[in-house]
Amino acid sequence: MIFSALPVILLGASVTNAALTYKGVDWSSVAVEEKAGVSYKTANGNAQPLERILAESGVNTVRQRVWVNPAGGNYNLTYNIALAKRAKSAGLGVYVDLHYSDTWADPGHQAIPAGWPTGIDDLSWKLYNYTLDVSNQFQDVGVQPTIISIGNEIAAGLLWPTGRTSSWGNVARLLHSASAAVKDSRLNPKPKIMIHLDNGWNWSTQNNWYTNVLKQGTLVSSDFDMIGVSFYPFYSSSATLSALKTSLTNLANGWGKDLVVAETDWPTSCPAPKTSFPSDARSIPYSAAGQATWIKDVANVVAGVKGGVGLFYWEPAWIHNANLGSSCADNCMFSQSGQALSSMSVFEQI
Repeated sequence: MIFSALPVILLGASVTNAALTYKGVDWSSVAVEEKAGVSYKTANGNAQPLERILAESGVNTVRQRVWVNPAGGNYNLTYNIALAKRAKSAGLGVYVDLHYSDTWADPGHQAIPAGWPTGIDDLSWKLYNYTLDVSNQFQDVGVQPTIISIGNEIAAGLLWPTGRTSSWGNVARLLHSASAAVKDSRLNPKPKIMIHLDNGWNWSTQNNWYTNVLKQGTLVSSDFDMIGVSFYPFYSSSATLSALKTSLTNLANGWGKDLVVAETDWPTSCPAPKTSFPSDARSIPYSAAGQATWIKDVANVVAGVKGGVGLFYWEPAWIHNANLGSSCADNCMFSQSGQALSSMSVFEQI
């Protein structure tokens, strides 16, 4: 499906405040940081568990990445169930981000977990049973995720090499198996099932991917409820807010799913960015105030699109990895001492 470009809209703080269903952050590394001695504090300096600070700041859902069998155990299912129980106790919803790898699954890495088969028949079956087991284990501890993402940033496919997009039929089959497992699980109520791609501003990428995977006939529209996208300002000068608006609008018109910005960041320090920032974001300062402005602007784009329901900030509390994978020095919403920045309160406003 191809849609004509849409007119540029006005963006910024003057736009009516967004009203999103899911106002969230990825807090996957909180237990890693706590083991390293970090004690989190409110903006007023009061020590509290991170989940309490998030809830009191307006966050209503936390995102957690799940790795299959990582070295050392961090981010495995046991690690994530413990985190999810903390989140539920604080009144937060849980969004489970299944990476389907023993380590990072992202645009450059989608390695099949060690010991998993590589043939499409056996791999699809393994994926089904793994996803079913993960879903059932969450139910068994009394945590029902509100969202489960079947893969992470899979514009180039998942479970490489079998599930690369050079084999669209394999991609479709794997995702259908993962979706069926969530639906067949004991989870009650059932979560929203998300498919998540990177470069959410790039309509050509999004259109090509969904057009190709769905025309295989194996993955069908009813297999997923949500389209998630990553949207970062520091990897491409083309990643404008207006481009995101166009892409999300076209996704809504083409496939009628709930839409979520599943990952975004803004720096408090960026002395030497490798890539020019998008033109409609260059006036935003690299500061806590700038973070708040960016989050509001992105939230307003999402809320202004049919089906736009959520925004998640990626790892705002991972202070020992403050650049968060970017060329900017610090994208966290907590200081190096673990104290919340003023930008945390923005979640109350979206």
